[in-house]
Amino acid sequence: MVGLFWIAEGDVYVGAKPSGLAAGVRLTPEGVAALGDKQSGLWLWEDIRGLTVEDAPVKSLKRQVGTLVDLALTVGLGGGDEAPTMTLRLSTEAGDTDLAAYTAAATGYSRPEYDLSLTLLSRLTEGEATLRTTLAAMAEWGRRHEGGTPRTAEREALLRGWAAGG
Repeated sequence: MVGLFWIAEGDVYVGAKPSGLAAGVRLTPEGVAALGDKQSGLWLWEDIRGLTVEDAPVKSLKRQVGTLVDLALTVGLGGGDEAPTMTLRLSTEAGDTDLAAYTAAATGYSRPEYDLSLTLLSRLTEGEATLRTTLAAMAEWGRRHEGGTPRTAEREALLRGWAAGG
Protein backbone atom coordinates (compact mmCIF):
# COMPACT_ATOMS: atom_id res chain seq x y z
CA MET A 1 0.00 0.00 0.00
CA VAL A 2 1.28 3.42 -0.98
CA GLY A 3 -1.05 6.31 -0.22
CA LEU A 4 -4.53 5.55 -1.52
CA PHE A 5 -3.13 2.87 -3.83
CA TRP A 6 -2.82 -0.88 -3.45
CA ILE A 7 -0.18 -2.14 -5.85
CA ALA A 8 0.01 -5.90 -6.27
CA GLU A 9 1.55 -8.09 -8.94
CA GLY A 10 1.84 -5.13 -11.28
CA ASP A 11 -1.82 -4.06 -10.87
CA VAL A 12 -2.70 -0.66 -9.43
CA TYR A 13 -5.89 -0.23 -7.41
CA VAL A 14 -7.45 2.78 -5.73
CA GLY A 15 -8.13 1.53 -2.23
CA ALA A 16 -7.79 -2.12 -1.32
CA LYS A 17 -7.45 -4.85 -3.92
CA PRO A 18 -10.92 -6.39 -4.07
CA SER A 19 -11.58 -10.08 -3.73
CA GLY A 20 -14.63 -12.00 -4.86
CA LEU A 21 -17.55 -9.69 -5.55
CA ALA A 22 -16.24 -6.81 -3.40
CA ALA A 23 -16.22 -3.31 -4.86
CA GLY A 24 -12.95 -1.98 -6.18
CA VAL A 25 -11.30 0.26 -8.74
CA ARG A 26 -8.31 -0.70 -10.88
CA LEU A 27 -6.21 1.74 -12.89
CA THR A 28 -5.15 0.14 -16.18
CA PRO A 29 -3.21 1.48 -19.16
CA GLU A 30 -6.55 1.65 -21.00
CA GLY A 31 -8.58 3.39 -18.31
CA VAL A 32 -10.35 3.12 -14.97
CA ALA A 33 -12.05 -0.23 -14.36
CA ALA A 34 -14.91 -0.56 -11.86
CA LEU A 35 -14.91 -3.99 -10.21
CA GLY A 36 -17.41 -5.80 -8.06
CA ASP A 37 -20.95 -6.99 -7.80
CA LYS A 38 -22.71 -3.62 -7.79
CA GLN A 39 -20.49 -1.70 -10.21
CA SER A 40 -18.79 -2.47 -13.47
CA GLY A 41 -17.43 -0.67 -16.48
CA LEU A 42 -14.33 0.73 -18.08
CA TRP A 43 -13.78 4.46 -18.61
CA LEU A 44 -11.07 5.20 -21.15
CA TRP A 45 -8.36 7.66 -20.14
CA GLU A 46 -9.05 9.82 -23.20
CA ASP A 47 -12.58 10.45 -21.86
CA ILE A 48 -11.62 11.12 -18.24
CA ARG A 49 -11.36 14.81 -17.29
CA GLY A 50 -10.82 14.41 -13.56
CA LEU A 51 -10.33 11.93 -10.71
CA THR A 52 -10.70 12.61 -7.04
CA VAL A 53 -11.37 10.63 -3.88
CA GLU A 54 -13.98 11.48 -1.30
CA ASP A 55 -14.81 9.90 2.04
CA ALA A 56 -11.30 8.49 2.49
CA PRO A 57 -10.46 8.27 6.17
CA VAL A 58 -7.65 10.71 6.97
CA LYS A 59 -5.76 10.17 10.22
CA SER A 60 -6.36 12.44 13.16
CA LEU A 61 -6.21 11.77 16.89
CA LYS A 62 -10.01 11.91 17.10
CA ARG A 63 -10.31 9.46 14.19
CA GLN A 64 -7.77 7.03 15.69
CA VAL A 65 -9.61 6.96 19.04
CA GLY A 66 -12.95 6.48 17.25
CA THR A 67 -11.54 3.64 15.15
CA LEU A 68 -10.22 1.86 18.24
CA VAL A 69 -13.57 2.24 20.00
CA ASP A 70 -15.44 0.97 16.91
CA LEU A 71 -13.06 -1.97 16.63
CA ALA A 72 -13.48 -2.85 20.30
CA LEU A 73 -17.28 -2.65 20.04
CA THR A 74 -17.35 -4.64 16.80
CA VAL A 75 -15.15 -7.42 18.15
CA GLY A 76 -16.57 -7.35 21.68
CA LEU A 77 -20.21 -7.35 20.59
CA GLY A 78 -19.79 -9.75 17.69
CA GLY A 79 -20.43 -7.08 15.09
CA GLY A 80 -19.82 -7.37 11.38
CA ASP A 81 -16.49 -7.15 9.66
CA GLU A 82 -17.56 -4.50 7.16
CA ALA A 83 -14.56 -2.49 6.03
CA PRO A 84 -14.96 1.24 5.39
CA THR A 85 -15.29 2.42 1.81
CA MET A 86 -14.27 5.55 -0.03
CA THR A 87 -15.55 7.05 -3.26
CA LEU A 88 -13.56 7.63 -6.44
CA ARG A 89 -15.30 10.39 -8.39
CA LEU A 90 -14.58 10.07 -12.09
CA SER A 91 -15.44 13.10 -14.28
CA THR A 92 -16.09 12.95 -18.02
CA GLU A 93 -17.86 15.24 -20.48
CA ALA A 94 -20.99 13.15 -19.87
CA GLY A 95 -20.87 13.88 -16.12
CA ASP A 96 -19.58 12.43 -12.89
CA THR A 97 -19.59 8.78 -11.84
CA ASP A 98 -18.97 7.63 -8.28
CA LEU A 99 -17.20 4.31 -7.78
CA ALA A 100 -16.80 2.56 -4.43
CA ALA A 101 -13.56 1.08 -3.16
CA TYR A 102 -12.67 -0.36 0.22
CA THR A 103 -10.02 1.55 2.11
CA ALA A 104 -6.71 -0.16 2.67
CA ALA A 105 -5.63 1.78 5.77
CA ALA A 106 -7.19 0.46 8.97
CA THR A 107 -6.83 3.70 10.94
CA GLY A 108 -6.90 6.07 7.98
CA TYR A 109 -4.43 7.64 5.60
CA SER A 110 -1.93 10.30 6.65
CA ARG A 111 -2.75 13.80 5.42
CA PRO A 112 0.44 14.02 3.28
CA GLU A 113 -0.22 10.62 1.67
CA TYR A 114 -3.84 11.57 0.99
CA ASP A 115 -2.87 14.91 -0.58
CA LEU A 116 -0.05 13.38 -2.65
CA SER A 117 -2.42 10.63 -3.84
CA LEU A 118 -4.93 13.23 -5.04
CA THR A 119 -2.13 15.05 -6.88
CA LEU A 120 -1.10 11.78 -8.51
CA LEU A 121 -4.68 10.99 -9.58
CA SER A 122 -4.93 14.45 -11.12
CA ARG A 123 -1.66 13.92 -13.02
CA LEU A 124 -3.04 10.73 -14.56
CA THR A 125 -5.64 12.78 -16.43
CA GLU A 126 -3.05 15.09 -18.03
CA GLY A 127 -2.33 12.95 -21.06
CA GLU A 128 -1.38 9.54 -22.33
CA ALA A 129 2.40 9.90 -21.98
CA THR A 130 2.11 10.95 -18.32
CA LEU A 131 -0.34 8.25 -17.34
CA ARG A 132 1.49 5.43 -19.14
CA THR A 133 4.85 6.40 -17.63
CA THR A 134 3.35 6.83 -14.16
CA LEU A 135 1.29 3.62 -14.17
CA ALA A 136 4.28 1.68 -15.54
CA ALA A 137 6.48 3.01 -12.72
CA MET A 138 3.86 2.13 -10.10
CA ALA A 139 3.34 -1.36 -11.53
CA GLU A 140 7.08 -2.01 -11.74
CA TRP A 141 7.48 -0.97 -8.11
CA GLY A 142 4.66 -3.37 -7.19
CA ARG A 143 6.29 -6.28 -8.99
CA ARG A 144 9.57 -5.66 -7.15
CA HIS A 145 8.05 -5.12 -3.69
CA GLU A 146 5.46 -7.83 -3.18
CA GLY A 147 4.40 -8.61 0.35
CA GLY A 148 4.95 -5.44 2.31
CA THR A 149 4.07 -1.83 2.86
CA PRO A 150 6.99 0.59 3.04
CA ARG A 151 7.39 3.02 5.93
CA THR A 152 5.73 6.43 5.81
CA ALA A 153 8.75 8.40 4.52
CA GLU A 154 9.31 5.94 1.67
CA ARG A 155 5.60 5.95 0.74
CA GLU A 156 5.56 9.74 0.58
CA ALA A 157 8.77 9.78 -1.49
CA LEU A 158 7.29 7.26 -3.93
CA LEU A 159 4.12 9.32 -4.32
CA ARG A 160 6.14 12.50 -4.89
CA GLY A 161 8.26 10.77 -7.52
CA TRP A 162 5.27 9.29 -9.34
CA ALA A 163 3.39 12.60 -9.23
CA ALA A 164 6.46 14.28 -10.74
CA GLY A 165 6.26 11.89 -13.68
CA GLY A 166 8.47 8.95 -12.84
